[in-house]
Amino acid sequence: MLLIIDFFWEFKVVEGFGVSQVVDSDNPNFKPGDIVSGLTGWEEYTLIYKTEQLRKVQPDNVPLSYYVGLLGMPGFTAYAGFYEVCAPKKGEYVFVSAASGAVGQLVGQLAKLHGCFVVGSAGTSQKVDLLKNKLGFDEAFNYKEEPDLDAALKRYFPQGIDIYFENVGGAMLEAVLLNMRIHGRIAVCGMVSQNSISDPQGIRNLFALVTKRVRMQGFLQSDYLHLFPKFLEDIIGYYKQGKITYLEDMNEGLESGPSAFAGLFTGKNVGKQVICVAKPQ
Repeated sequence: MLLIIDFFWEFKVVEGFGVSQVVDSDNPNFKPGDIVSGLTGWEEYTLIYKTEQLRKVQPDNVPLSYYVGLLGMPGFTAYAGFYEVCAPKKGEYVFVSAASGAVGQLVGQLAKLHGCFVVGSAGTSQKVDLLKNKLGFDEAFNYKEEPDLDAALKRYFPQGIDIYFENVGGAMLEAVLLNMRIHGRIAVCGMVSQNSISDPQGIRNLFALVTKRVRMQGFLQSDYLHLFPKFLEDIIGYYKQGKITYLEDMNEGLESGPSAFAGLFTGKNVGKQVICVAKPQ
């Protein structure tokens, strides 16, 4: 018996959220010269069939790159996660991990605007300085310099944590659980510590969810798309009034994409990682 197997490999262009200028279109809703945001390929020219996923962009004195960061998926994740999942109250104590990242930096600023006390963690002294002196966090610390995360959180939150915006998981989440206040809320946005682990370990201290009646909820920004117009209105308004700022790590040229992407997993970037392929005509 002769068995012949034909292996077929399909190669696809890497996709990501981007801002693009329309060159040509057979969709009457988009004409050449329009600026749009949505899923595009990592390439200089992209053929997009699912135009229902595109959104027209009116720059209106806002950097175009912000439509993949502050005014895009990361910004909306921060907005929906903080207001809808965390349900904040004025005066509450908020902790944000990966606080200088694309999502965390906006969460902290929204919390401050809401009248909360905000502490963030990051992985370098440079990022800690930015959190305190540029982004307006009340306090910040370098988690890599803390031998005991539980002790660190007790130092910054002697009264406990009402809201934790979760971006990393692992040891940080275990320490946070010990420091949550009764009826606290944890919004699980991501767990980057688990990304490079082939066999993720379980989380300890989960019984604190019971004793402290903590609500821990995972979410996706796509669950709240009905809020997107309100999000744009609020955040553009805050930006133009100078009430919020946004950090970007801009690389030039498509060829810089792979190394910039790899750097996300080691914390190399400061703020939202963006690749500028070409400027609009």
